[in-house]
Amino acid sequence: MEETKQQNNQYLVPAAILIAGGIVAVAVFMSNSSGDTASVAKIDNNQPTQAAPQPTGSTDAVREVTAEDHIKGNPNAPIKIVEYSDFECPFCKRFHGTMNEIVADPANNDVAWVYRQFPLEQLHPVKAMAEASASECAAALGGNDAFWQFADRFMELTPSNNRTEIETVIPQIVREIGLDETAFQACFESGKYNDHIQADIANAVETGGRGTPWSVLIAPNGKTFPINGAQPAASVQQLIEIARNEQ
Repeated sequence: MEETKQQNNQYLVPAAILIAGGIVAVAVFMSNSSGDTASVAKIDNNQPTQAAPQPTGSTDAVREVTAEDHIKGNPNAPIKIVEYSDFECPFCKRFHGTMNEIVADPANNDVAWVYRQFPLEQLHPVKAMAEASASECAAALGGNDAFWQFADRFMELTPSNNRTEIETVIPQIVREIGLDETAFQACFESGKYNDHIQADIANAVETGGRGTPWSVLIAPNGKTFPINGAQPAASVQQLIEIARNEQ
């Protein structure tokens, strides 16, 4: 694979960050949903060739949202949608657009979008982890706004499915959003956010995530709801309305 030939490139994350033991990432579906899934079955055009088992875990295990998270929209919003995402996942790209639409709607000023990392190594080896690390370094150097500038531009520019030329795209975005390239490179090569990414992955699995995108909506009263796959805006909006009526 292309990523194997690129492991010595300065923009690849060292093999040491590969997920210990691997994650059996299988699809989670609800009606009209799509998602990236890894399993022992052959993957064809990103669709699973076998039915996915019911997910284990509980959405109530979602980690508390804090100022350390990447948040778009009103950071004090009573409704939060926590997305666990893979930068190489085409369904995540679709859902990214959906969530931008949701939080851009003035009627949803009570909704915050929280982005957490869920790179699927089985489907997108090396590259997804590198991209997650790059986004964390963007946030470290430029704050919350820089994270979202990086994420939005990355989703706009890249082809997904482990075809991204990260050695070209990542430095391009770093320059475009005005980050210090030397400081970014030092951060990127340090692996300092490996543990943070692993913690996001672990929490995704703990909440029941087995594929991407996987999201958890947190209602004002703390009740949680799963959002499986790349749900359309209308479905997400319907769930937001349900959350608003929770007592």
